[in-house]
Amino acid sequence: MSLALDHVATSMFLRGLSALSGLVDKAVESGLDEATIMDARLAPDMKPFPDQIRMASFSARSCVARLSGQAWPKTDDAEATLAELKATIALSIAFIEATDPAAFEGGEARRVELRFPGVALDFEGQGYLTSFALPNFYFHLTTAYAILRHAGVPLGKRDFLGQLALV
Repeated sequence: MSLALDHVATSMFLRGLSALSGLVDKAVESGLDEATIMDARLAPDMKPFPDQIRMASFSARSCVARLSGQAWPKTDDAEATLAELKATIALSIAFIEATDPAAFEGGEARRVELRFPGVALDFEGQGYLTSFALPNFYFHLTTAYAILRHAGVPLGKRDFLGQLALV
């Protein structure tokens, strides 16, 4: 049995983004000072909480766009409130949900080139999804969870796991 590229990408990103949205809800419900949450980070050399949300959201929508051959919706990366971060997550969810599964046809072999200062990465779609996009997405999702947990937001493993696929 094989798994379709579109199903793996969309199901994992949608589940993770839904969990991420729930983490932000729990942060709001916690009653902690919003400015404190927005400035929270795990270590001085790590990005703060808003950047973790931005990078997880961007990672998901840019991966789906690259694998399906389309442009992704841009944000200005200036979210200053938890509500604005929730809107970024919602934008990513809506984009992924609106992507036609047929657009992924050939995506496993589609060339994906990433350029960072001093680093050039060239992938085929399947390798990009499994060795870069998903691990990167889960790194930022995990870090957002850890930041909130460290700040005192009452979270458990189920908050991270989100809705389980029991089929």
